[in-house]
Amino acid sequence: MQFLKKNYGILIVLILSFWAIKPFFAMGFFPMHDDTQVARVFEMGKVLKGGIFPVRWVPDLGYGYGYPIFNFYAPLAYYVGGLFMLLGFDALMATKIMMALGIVLAGVFMYLLSREFFGEYGGVLSGLFYIYDPYHAVNIYVRGDVAEFWAYAFLPLMFLGFYKVFRKSNVLGIFGSLGFAGIILSHNLSAFMITPFLLIFCLLLIYYSEKRARLHTTLSLLFYAFLGLTISGFYWIPVFLEMKYTNVLSQVGGGADFKDHFVCLGQLWTGTWGYGGSTIGCNDGLSFMVGKYHIVLSAFLFLLAIFILFSRKYLNLFAKDKFKLIAIVISFVAFLISIFLTLEISKPIWELFSPMAFIQYPWRYLLLSAFFSSFISGAIIWVFGKFILNRTLNFILVATLCVWIVFVSAKFFVPQMYLPNTSADYTNNYTLQWTTSLISDEYLPKNFKKPKNAGQIANFSNLNSKNLKIMEFTRKTQELNLDLLVYKNTNLVLPLAYFPAWKGTLDGNAIALIQDPQGILVALPKGNHSLKLTFASTVPEIVGNILSVAGILVLFIGIIQSRKKNE
Repeated sequence: MQFLKKNYGILIVLILSFWAIKPFFAMGFFPMHDDTQVARVFEMGKVLKGGIFPVRWVPDLGYGYGYPIFNFYAPLAYYVGGLFMLLGFDALMATKIMMALGIVLAGVFMYLLSREFFGEYGGVLSGLFYIYDPYHAVNIYVRGDVAEFWAYAFLPLMFLGFYKVFRKSNVLGIFGSLGFAGIILSHNLSAFMITPFLLIFCLLLIYYSEKRARLHTTLSLLFYAFLGLTISGFYWIPVFLEMKYTNVLSQVGGGADFKDHFVCLGQLWTGTWGYGGSTIGCNDGLSFMVGKYHIVLSAFLFLLAIFILFSRKYLNLFAKDKFKLIAIVISFVAFLISIFLTLEISKPIWELFSPMAFIQYPWRYLLLSAFFSSFISGAIIWVFGKFILNRTLNFILVATLCVWIVFVSAKFFVPQMYLPNTSADYTNNYTLQWTTSLISDEYLPKNFKKPKNAGQIANFSNLNSKNLKIMEFTRKTQELNLDLLVYKNTNLVLPLAYFPAWKGTLDGNAIALIQDPQGILVALPKGNHSLKLTFASTVPEIVGNILSVAGILVLFIGIIQSRKKNE
């Protein structure tokens, strides 16, 4: 109860977030561009139930050949969904809870960040502007990009933690580490986009620190940034070192070439709300609106901050808060940069920095424009509070703005339609091994011969031939055991996607596993044999795991030490 008294704004944000997550309370589910969410949560939960952590390989996707999706793709949200499956929810309900939680966390974390600058009312307003940004609705109900909107949630937490270091609350820099790690684990492309902005932010914090404290601030910021990298090491180290074993690079270019997906300036202001895709030109099937109220309020506060900073008369009112005015100005410049990078005029920059091609869609930078404009918008209550000292009027103003932003934006937070589906509709073998696999098969090996129809999906029951007979077969997520009677020397191709983590033994002795276009090839001599394949951690995965464990230990030690100091 004491917590709510001190943080009543969280309760307000939670209550008013209802209209953003309301569709998740309905029966059934709704279609989205990335209609793989329930299947991925199901696979995550299935592997976790087998006692495996961290989860890297899933058995049913990839046309039944399996593939290491969570070694490379945004695992955090799915760990949360998998956890709810462990608690007894079915895959569909676990997915709904996971998605709704990511939406609400965005508002809560933005509230905490903005409150640090603009007070309780400012925090509430920024939190609601952040939740109800139109691009947030696009990611949730049109694209179904769970990874991206979970990264969106951790963005404010990251900036809050690093700002706390600047304010000499060093132990709270842990929030920065957790936020940074959360973004990396939620969506590595978002982390790639955000890191340059984080670097500039940290340089500004160092610049505005007291001279005698600059070295300490610099070292602290480096420490917490490195801690964030360390905690997430189990994920990003294999991403960099093992991506070459998959076909992910094929996703760069083609229909996802950044040159074809710049936004037209008018689309940022208004546009038809749709559930289609991104195309060349200005007639896209989905909206790229920034939000009229986000733009107007941010621009107004930017101009007002500039006016106050250059006015001796009014600057006295903000004498102790000059840095907050500077924060508004800097945030608006960052807002303009993020908008600029969505427009075709920024094409030379995209071509100059070739790694930006991995981002694929320039309009992804709307994630950052939403962040900066929502943060700035919360300042309206704080600024007016300096001129209008009547608390009742300030309350009326914030209440009006909160209700207004929910009222005008809730219409975007609706799915195209509802489907009367149950969990089984998304997790049956046909859907997992064919329908869902067709949507996302880039984690299969290069040159893998993909099935042309559902009849060609992986099947371990067809391995018997004139050359061998399977006497006994057992399969677990990360282990295969086969007792074989081999009539003459032969090559057996197992319908299992090749990955270096697979290790094989024949009668207890290590054997070579050879990559084949249709699976993993094993050379078998004549006789009775026991063949075993195990998915074991590779060297990069072991290093990443150790790094993450070390980071988590440092995190807990820091928390314990801080509690002892406060006792």
